Amino acid sequence: MIALPQTPSFRLDGRRALVTGAGRGLGLAIAAALAEAGAFVTLVARTEIEIAAAAAALTARGDQAESLTLDVGDSAAVAAALAARPAYDILVNNAGTNRPKPIGEVTAEDYRAVMDLNVEAAFRLTQSVTGRLRAEGKGGTIISISSQMGHVGAVNRALYCASKHAIEGMTKALAVELGPYGIRVNSIAPTFFETPLTRPYFDDPVFKASVLSKIKLGRLGQLEDIMGAVVFLASDAAAMITGTSLLVDGGWTAE
Repeated sequence: MIALPQTPSFRLDGRRALVTGAGRGLGLAIAAALAEAGAFVTLVARTEIEIAAAAAALTARGDQAESLTLDVGDSAAVAAALAARPAYDILVNNAGTNRPKPIGEVTAEDYRAVMDLNVEAAFRLTQSVTGRLRAEGKGGTIISISSQMGHVGAVNRALYCASKHAIEGMTKALAVELGPYGIRVNSIAPTFFETPLTRPYFDDPVFKASVLSKIKLGRLGQLEDIMGAVVFLASDAAAMITGTSLLVDGGWTAE
């Protein structure tokens, strides 16, 4: 009888995952997906009420989850928090912000707010998690939530695009550097998703029509659209995937 190959597991049982910006929107969906796949998930955000409620909902469902109130922009606090916990096998850098403005209106404070959270916080957290993995001789996977704007440009988004292109560059460089240690590094680049952060933008019918005209599937992303992508990249099913960006953009960047 022919010996057939077996599909690698999408399960994450026995693994520990850290998800930033996990109180709502994409972050909450990502945390829920990883927990449902069997991972023990630490939900991180600055707002304690949101992540505590989210973690409680996951544990009530039978998942393994905890909340960690933390400002990921505070590198000293991040280092202390991680040092007090076992190593994480999975890190999802999801926390981020956007301040869309014409280039002439972008202030120094805008620049610091976007770059500090979107780039430096992700860099420092990745540095801490991967440093621990290397010290313990463990492999792992880093997933940064980038954007389709990390692959293209757009009006009023020079600052945001700069931050997400930086994430894409960091992903490739770290994949090269950390591959020999068994640590995979990838990004997920979503299109416009309907979340609490983006919903006010779509109150403008002209803006919404413009966005939908570029998404070839003709609709906004929903939270469920990112859940499978994260579980896939975190699992053994993606064991040979590193240094890449998984575009969840409905075809925006296809032309």
